[in-house]
Amino acid sequence: MNHYKKKLPAIKAFAFDVDGVLTDGSVQVSDRGDLLRTYNAKDGLAIRMAIDAGYPIAIISGGASETICRRFTMLGIREEDIYLRSRIKTPDLLDFCRKYDLQPAEVAFIGDDLPDVAPMRCAGLSCCPSDAVPEVLAVAEYISPCRGGAGCVRDIIEQVLKIQQRW
Repeated sequence: MNHYKKKLPAIKAFAFDVDGVLTDGSVQVSDRGDLLRTYNAKDGLAIRMAIDAGYPIAIISGGASETICRRFTMLGIREEDIYLRSRIKTPDLLDFCRKYDLQPAEVAFIGDDLPDVAPMRCAGLSCCPSDAVPEVLAVAEYISPCRGGAGCVRDIIEQVLKIQQRW
């Protein structure tokens, strides 16, 4: 699995699923019907550091909650780089690449469930949290020792920025 480290220097952008990657996959529903998620602050700091270092970041999620958009725009992700209601994620990944004149090989995609398999195969570096579904674990080039919502995003961003001396 150490072959993934050879790809870290070429990474210029990140794309993340939300539920199960940036969260533990749990969604609470309030009395008013709002969907509530819990995010890891260390993941948030790493996202902010990546943005400050000039890395474009995309959120590509099947979720549709306005709170997803709010969370990530607060961290500095551009609203047009937040793809919600994404059922087939590869076209959104390719749209993100076009916006920034990137090749898919320059993007690390982090997913955890079946809709993430296709964009993981398209991206330059496919990653997942340790608690991803078996189909995702089978295609991931790097499996973080961290679970979804427990620092897997920080783990991957930190490795890329450190190897590129931007941490």
